Amino acid sequence: MRHKAVFYHAGCPVCVEAEQQLAQALDPARYEVEIVHLGDARGRLADAESAGVRSVPALVIDGQPFHINFGAALADLR
Repeated sequence: MRHKAVFYHAGCPVCVEAEQQLAQALDPARYEVEIVHLGDARGRLADAESAGVRSVPALVIDGQPFHINFGAALADLR
């Protein structure tokens, strides 16, 4: 069974580095990874908030948010 992972970011250097190092490192046989650039997909902000994301970059695996470093607060993306 593959797990669902969603990587939320805003395109900042911290976010891009986290995407390259972390999100792409997940085993595709175990994780279905979706990359969501909240700067381009502002309609997904509500999804991120309801998943518990408070800042980006963040990785949500099976509904559990993991905040990585600090690029921007979700409120700043509105």
